[in-house]
Amino acid sequence: MLAAALVVAAVVAVALPFLREPAPASDALHELDPAERRLLEAEEERDRALAALQELEADHRAGRISDEDYRAVVGSLRRDAAEALRTLDRLGADAATVRTSPLRAGTSDAEAKID
Repeated sequence: MLAAALVVAAVVAVALPFLREPAPASDALHELDPAERRLLEAEEERDRALAALQELEADHRAGRISDEDYRAVVGSLRRDAAEALRTLDRLGADAATVRTSPLRAGTSDAEAKID
């Protein structure tokens, strides 16, 4: 009985720090400066454009969209995606000190594939 109580106490003592929510250093949110905000908006636009293109291609492959409808829509989506990537590249070049997104590394390759 004593051994079981010691085991339970040891398990609780070891597990307690993992069960508590860590206290945040601060509840304040980081305010974006205008350059960071423009870059974030450009990244979001890029993500939306590429997601729309990816969804269209998946729907076409699955047969939910006809070849005719696909051809009618794919060109404008590719142009939107390319423009979003160009904007992101331009903002990245204009604000070299702004945070770097890991997805930006392949931007030029992705843009070349879309064009």
